[in-house]
Amino acid sequence: MLKLRLLALTLSCLVGMLTASAVAQDNGSNQPPSAQPEHWHGHGQPDPAKRTEMLTKQLDLTSDQQPKVLEALKSEQSQMEKLRSDSSLSQEDRRGKMMEIRKSTNDQIRALLTTDQQKKWDDMQSRHEQWQGQHHDGQKPGAPPDSPNQN
Repeated sequence: MLKLRLLALTLSCLVGMLTASAVAQDNGSNQPPSAQPEHWHGHGQPDPAKRTEMLTKQLDLTSDQQPKVLEALKSEQSQMEKLRSDSSLSQEDRRGKMMEIRKSTNDQIRALLTTDQQKKWDDMQSRHEQWQGQHHDGQKPGAPPDSPNQN
């Protein structure tokens, strides 16, 4: 009887450790959307309204520029969501199309800016690309330049 209880206790501890380990691994790589700030979407970008708000502060966008930037960002978000749900594409093709969408959006936004704003925009894009290069090369990740988490 004692051996049976000892065996049950051992199995119980083993199952508990395995469960805790599985939960820890799951929480480390697959955070639920609720673990992210509510204005952020699943792939590292705040929603278009928050991005427009950030760009308004960083670039001093006019009231005429803001709705145009917002529309470009909404269009980008819609295209990205459609692309993410397209299971017929390979990961490499999907990534290439995402890069095209981002470049197109960046070009649209840049065209709306004054010369001084374009200089700031280009600097922001350069810093972001530099951060991405470091992030994807396995260096220590951090908040991207000009992200809301940097403040």
